[in-house]
Amino acid sequence: METRELRYFVAVAEELHFGRAAQRLGMAQPPLSRAIRQLERRLGVDLLERTSRSVTLTEAGTVLLREARAALDAVAAAERRTRRAGASGTPGLVLVTKAAAAGELLAKLLDAYAAEPDAGPIDVVLCSVGEQEGMLRDGRADVALLHTPFDSVTGFDIEELATETQVAVLPAGHPLTTRTHLRLADITDRPDLPMARWPRDGVCPDGPGPEIHDQAQLLQLIALGRTTVVLPESVRPYLTDRHATVPMLDAPEVTTVIAWPPHSTSRALAALVRTATRL
Repeated sequence: METRELRYFVAVAEELHFGRAAQRLGMAQPPLSRAIRQLERRLGVDLLERTSRSVTLTEAGTVLLREARAALDAVAAAERRTRRAGASGTPGLVLVTKAAAAGELLAKLLDAYAAEPDAGPIDVVLCSVGEQEGMLRDGRADVALLHTPFDSVTGFDIEELATETQVAVLPAGHPLTTRTHLRLADITDRPDLPMARWPRDGVCPDGPGPEIHDQAQLLQLIALGRTTVVLPESVRPYLTDRHATVPMLDAPEVTTVIAWPPHSTSRALAALVRTATRL
């Protein structure tokens, strides 16, 4: 299969409409339809079920959509990393992590890594919620600190570094701050303090709470009494006296992992992973 065909198929599979997919790709609809039919004939399977009213994915189409996205991400990653290597001559590592996450661990990791004999320059990128996984997949980053169960680690090599419980972050003085612990049911569906909504794949779930895009926005809204959120307990150093935390009894534990592409042969990356697992 050619990358061109994969891009065509992904556009149709995501739009579920040949006209919109053709417009997105900047091409006419007839050649797009022919390309998808040719791909189906070569694979010997139906990827789409077409009627006069709708287009839906078959089971085979669902599999190809998942695999095609991964393949296109890998191609984009190879291009970005190659360009970066050619531009710098001796490329360093780009490490991406969510802003205000695992801050103490990250500081220790960077200090310890600098002492490694194979250590090279490292560029730390602090991103918004949910961006670090995509940056690692498409080649903008070489390594990432991800957090399960919220970030997907499918397709990466990983090492688990630390596991922690979660806390509710509340405005100081709120009645719930007098409690010794909370459950998720205590803070969901509260009209006086609606839960913050985090975007996933660019889309926020429905709900009354504010849509959150960065940590500074979130913490300010909490301090103003406009929202609340459940976060790993390592967030505490980033809070002010306008915030309060209460341990959560039934929120899932969060595990910080270091993740990297499985095909990497970078000695600098290997040294970073060794340092992280030792810490």
